[in-house]
Amino acid sequence: MAKSIETLTESYFYIMLCLYEKPMHGYGIMQETERLSGGRVKIGSGTMYGATGSMIKKGWITEVVSDEPGFERRRLYELTDEGRRVLREEAVRLRELVKNADDILGAY
Repeated sequence: MAKSIETLTESYFYIMLCLYEKPMHGYGIMQETERLSGGRVKIGSGTMYGATGSMIKKGWITEVVSDEPGFERRRLYELTDEGRRVLREEAVRLRELVKNADDILGAY
């Protein structure tokens, strides 16, 4: 039997995707998510901070201190090794979903 993984909501997926290459602050993540999704996905501040709190508890992201002068109190989030693993597993799962849909629906 295949190992069951925790699926990510679209908001979680985009937040983690934004953090894959570098730490970011919440507002930057919200802007980058909107850019990456072509404006289709908009993460509000309530969703953002609820999601980051939950992901911190799961060990997927961590909060780091900004070293930018004047912004030392700004919250930055960074993807952990566990978060990277979860994100990669989710990308594999999503590719499988699309492949299965293409097999049945055909490429259009």
